[in-house]
Amino acid sequence: MPSLRDYRDRIASVKSTRKITSAMKMVAAAKLKKAQEQAEASQPYAQAMAAMLSRVAAGITEGTGPALLTGTGEDKRVLLVVVSSDRGLAGGFNANLIRRVRQEIAELEGQGMDVKIICVGRKARDLLRRTNRDNILESFTGFTGGKTVDYTNANTVSELVIEQFQSGHFDVCKLVYNDFVSVLIQKPRVQQLVPFAMPEAAESNDNKENAEKSAAMDAPASPYSFEPSEEEILDSLLPKNIGVQIFRALLDSSAGEQAARMTAMDNATRNAGDMISDLTLQYNRARQAHITKELIEIISGAEAL
Repeated sequence: MPSLRDYRDRIASVKSTRKITSAMKMVAAAKLKKAQEQAEASQPYAQAMAAMLSRVAAGITEGTGPALLTGTGEDKRVLLVVVSSDRGLAGGFNANLIRRVRQEIAELEGQGMDVKIICVGRKARDLLRRTNRDNILESFTGFTGGKTVDYTNANTVSELVIEQFQSGHFDVCKLVYNDFVSVLIQKPRVQQLVPFAMPEAAESNDNKENAEKSAAMDAPASPYSFEPSEEEILDSLLPKNIGVQIFRALLDSSAGEQAARMTAMDNATRNAGDMISDLTLQYNRARQAHITKELIEIISGAEAL
């Protein structure tokens, strides 16, 4: 049976842990507000970009247009861009994402495809190294852990993706990230970047603006005449769209990380409080038993005299 000192030390230790988790919860809550505002502010632009490209691409003859629209004509080589956080202590935020990535890899390899991965975030790199080290092409860190998410970071990733595509290293590129639905919900999502797919571009926003998504999908092709031609417009905007979608994923991941960490630390703080209550009860019972034992010994000694 633990001694009274053991109980006191353990209670003090749990109290110290509770202070840490409580402080982390407040820090995450403060960061969440700014990250959420950034993520929400990026949505209209990303939605408008996808809707506009869908309208312009609708006027292109099937099988013609820029390579980022038509693809290579094959789908044997797939590049996955995985966006995670750099730090842990965020509940199942990263675990759920990596589980979805491994599921996607298993499905693609089961179809005989060659899969390569670009990791954006230390957790994705470290977790995927254990089972898919040979699939990792490149990794980046420090993109979502700062005070703000910089578009130049997203542009760095998009330039690598475009370079790999132009070099003929993959046929299809998919973006895998945690979609920030709400403070309590972050869903792993897979979005196709290359070749540009109109249905996926519209459906990727179904949890944000359902009404606007439906209107964008049902809208007819634009009746306007384009100057320059649709092909030239798409050739200019499709590379930018890749950067915009990756930037949006970074913002969603940043906001989702803080929300998941705030929730996880709140649960940890509550659990620490419950554990302190249980340990205090056990300590009081052990103390009472110790006092009773000493009284019995004193009374027994007095009667013996």
